[in-house]
Amino acid sequence: MLSYLFHVFVSMIGGVVLGVIGMVVGAWFGGNFATEVVFNGVRVYEATSQIGFILFSLVSAVMTWRYMEKKKR
Repeated sequence: MLSYLFHVFVSMIGGVVLGVIGMVVGAWFGGNFATEVVFNGVRVYEATSQIGFILFSLVSAVMTWRYMEKKKR
């Protein structure tokens, strides 16, 4: 049980850290290339930064979980 909670905690931390990186990458991409994006009521770099945060945090949480499970075996 403790191992499971540790996996959840580390996956959440990894998701937030890489989510912030995704937010910066999304803002850069939206500010320079995606000038017509509308998401969640906002436009351009604000919208792409939200999308980047969501995508990077989900992908990094799953990758962190899988890495920890692989390392456990």
